[in-house]
Amino acid sequence: MSRPGLDVARVRTDFPILHQEVRGRPLVYLDSAASAQKPRAVIDAISHFYTHDNANVHRGVHTLSERATAAFESARERVARFLHAKDDKEIVFVRGTTEAINLVAQSFGRKNVGPGDEVLITELEHHANIVPWQMLCEQQGARLRYIPVDKKGDLALDRLDELLTPRTRLLAVTHVSNALGTVVPVKELIRRARARGIPVLVDGAQAVTHFPVDVVELDCDFYAFSGHKLFGPMGIGVLYGKKERLEAMPPYQGGGDMILSVTKEKTVYNRVPYRFEAGTPDVAGAVGLAAAIDYLERVGMEAIAAHDRELLAYAEEAVGQVPGVRLLGQARERSGVVSFVMEDIHPHDIGTVLDREGVAVRTGHHCAQPLMQCFGVAATVRASLALYNTREDVDALVRGLHKVREVFA
Repeated sequence: MSRPGLDVARVRTDFPILHQEVRGRPLVYLDSAASAQKPRAVIDAISHFYTHDNANVHRGVHTLSERATAAFESARERVARFLHAKDDKEIVFVRGTTEAINLVAQSFGRKNVGPGDEVLITELEHHANIVPWQMLCEQQGARLRYIPVDKKGDLALDRLDELLTPRTRLLAVTHVSNALGTVVPVKELIRRARARGIPVLVDGAQAVTHFPVDVVELDCDFYAFSGHKLFGPMGIGVLYGKKERLEAMPPYQGGGDMILSVTKEKTVYNRVPYRFEAGTPDVAGAVGLAAAIDYLERVGMEAIAAHDRELLAYAEEAVGQVPGVRLLGQARERSGVVSFVMEDIHPHDIGTVLDREGVAVRTGHHCAQPLMQCFGVAATVRASLALYNTREDVDALVRGLHKVREVFA
């Protein structure tokens, strides 16, 4: 069922939600790229915080506030170790990847991108790594450019040198495509951008759940991910930023805790990362995220990556053999996603029939409409895999697709 090192049957016992029936059939959850399920350890950590330690963080002198602050800052340290950051002050807590990218766009971007400048992204991007740059370029009179994608789902890296120009102020690129599963060679892109003095933001929302990430080794300037895709809570996410980059950036939002002092005439801003964390933070979310990271590292990120590779290969072969199915995206390296269409059957209809069979998949454009346009489709069916999925889950998906063919024959 999986390569040695990952006991999937044991892992599944840690996820209470998986042990239920949907429409009278055992749940087969293949939508983790949208939002992963939560292990008991995460649920318990959040419950424990609200039961025993709930209070607002920072500045409080009473015991509960001190406990909450310690838990919150401990979570920051835990995330820093997970990403191999040099300093926990390089970790900014946000609501998710989308807010992290908007923070960089409206703080770093407004300061460093001007009329006639360029921001470079790729055709693989999620809307969260497109729309903030469109907004910035419209505000600043700049130009948004794209690295093309070929028909296999790989980036056209032979175009990179031409697209990295003296006017490029930032390269923003996904680590793993949410729609195709393409693993982007971000280290090579960063190396080539760095040679021209161009900073790089990496959208890691789909990467951190499948394999280890070392931001120092990558040498990226910014790295963003969401807790809910990493088996943690919704509403919490992370922006990693090199300390020198963050210290040179103005605040993104104003309010409580991002200040050192306020007078009627002037505000003195707090040091990083606190200047980017206006208002009461999601303390329980940070605690839950730290618990999710602890859980993943107990399981073993290398074992998870190996399981992912094996199960993805099995799923692509099995799904690809269903009559009428066309797989989209056969990039050189892929992770976690099987995306496909079936001739003459709308993806939403496929998803509806699969749900009746207890199989949960995602259908639609996956917030990647420019990428869908590249492939000449409006939508796909996306089955996304995680550490708790098995070959039996894939077999259930395949049986469901045969049922789809029967229904629409």
